[in-house]
Amino acid sequence: MDINIGRRDGVVILKLGGKIVGIAGGELRQVIEEQLADASESPKFLFDFSDVSRMDSSGLGTLIGLHVSVARKGGRIGVINVSNSINNLLVIGRLITIFEHFDSEDEAIASLQGY
Repeated sequence: MDINIGRRDGVVILKLGGKIVGIAGGELRQVIEEQLADASESPKFLFDFSDVSRMDSSGLGTLIGLHVSVARKGGRIGVINVSNSINNLLVIGRLITIFEHFDSEDEAIASLQGY
């Protein structure tokens, strides 16, 4: 799994690649926890799934944990470029209504920032 981290207008952008399965879910969790430690009072995250080929329950569990942590701090989470298979996992994990879906990075940044 590959993780490229960027920031734009106060939003942490995580561009994910490869397979988020097994041990990769733990690696993603560690990266997210590091970003949360550096985040403001109301952290904003954007996940770009364009290069993710597969995700399993460990990746889903990581996203659920992120939701809990971000919600406690009054933050928001957006997702872009979600494939049908990842979308199905979000539905199964009941995250489909919790994560905000956007068509582009620009749209996501503007919305997450409240512009």
